[in-house]
Amino acid sequence: MRIILYQGAVLVLCVVVCFAAAAIGAAVTGPSVPGWYASLNKPSWTPPSWVFGPVWSLLYLLMGISAWQVWRRTGLRAATVPLALFGIQLLLNAAWSGLFFGLRSPGAALLDIVLLWCAILGTVIAFWRRSAPAGWLMLPYLAWVSFAVALNLAIWNLN
Repeated sequence: MRIILYQGAVLVLCVVVCFAAAAIGAAVTGPSVPGWYASLNKPSWTPPSWVFGPVWSLLYLLMGISAWQVWRRTGLRAATVPLALFGIQLLLNAAWSGLFFGLRSPGAALLDIVLLWCAILGTVIAFWRRSAPAGWLMLPYLAWVSFAVALNLAIWNLN
């Protein structure tokens, strides 16, 4: 019973850490969406603003579960490098909002998101080696950020 409670607490912690990064991004993003972001030239394939919240919420949940899977399968000591990569990509993720929306710099955000994409790919590979389900759970995130790289690039080019 104690093991189940401990594993559950770590799962909650992993998800909370991911949603803390989401909260930081949302705090920076929210004020800029109706004014500055709305005024940008965007490609025709830009999703409507309401899509981003639900998609990111699902992705952060999957990321937290994925990190927990790696920890649960291998233990903290064996998961140090994969979880460090996970932390790096999470920091780059939060930094993107600050660069794009906070500083209103699509160019700087583009550099960040390319680094983020590389960090996610490294995390996927490292997670996959420890837990195939953890690797699978990170793939939607990699796919979404791949799309976000293209969108960021298009917005940078159009503005």
